[in-house]
Amino acid sequence: MASIKLVTFDLDNTLWNVDKVIVRAETKMRNWMKEYAPESLAFYSSDHLAEIRHGILIKHPAKRFDLSFMRLAILQKVMSLGGLDEKTAKQKADEAFEVFFEARNQVDFFSGAIGLLEELQDKYLLYALTNGNADIEKTGLSAYMKGAFSAADVAASKPNPKMFNRVLKQTQLKPENSVHVGDNLVDDIEGAANAGFFSIWVNLKSEKAHDDQAMPTQTVTKLSEIPAALDFINNHC
Repeated sequence: MASIKLVTFDLDNTLWNVDKVIVRAETKMRNWMKEYAPESLAFYSSDHLAEIRHGILIKHPAKRFDLSFMRLAILQKVMSLGGLDEKTAKQKADEAFEVFFEARNQVDFFSGAIGLLEELQDKYLLYALTNGNADIEKTGLSAYMKGAFSAADVAASKPNPKMFNRVLKQTQLKPENSVHVGDNLVDDIEGAANAGFFSIWVNLKSEKAHDDQAMPTQTVTKLSEIPAALDFINNHC
């Protein structure tokens, strides 16, 4: 039987709807730019963005997984294109990013998410593993989780096992003592399998898995089912 000690969570679309969060954050940032950097907004809202991003990736290939760096670099470029000098462009980019990042971390948790974490935090070590750039301090998750690792921290994104291996190194635990919880069959479930973790697929939309995809150890359709799924893994796997 398994002896689960570590439970890692994906964040976006596992604990909250990320699309709503990003749309709201983008809207707030664009409104800020409209008032404080209107000339630059034309470049941010145009077809220039794909070309700008491509140029930044060529110049900084190692930063491709760092979403905060990429957004800041894009903002600084559009500020420059809007006619600002280098120093002012950097300052305005920092300010615009701050508006975005604050809103990006104002998340509306799925029903039962906080109650779930409260229930689990005394039984397991809880960590976040995310390809995104949500901040567990700003979202309030640090009250329940011991820490977090992002794609930016390990220079790779799930399903690459690097993020999973990093949390194992941090906790000094083994894959067989670990369960990853997430919504994405590739990033989360295949990623967990690549690292030897057990997994719980958070399938809130009742999606169908294909035969060629990695299979989760357990599947839940509501967050409230996760404690029972963990008990099953502990007792039957």
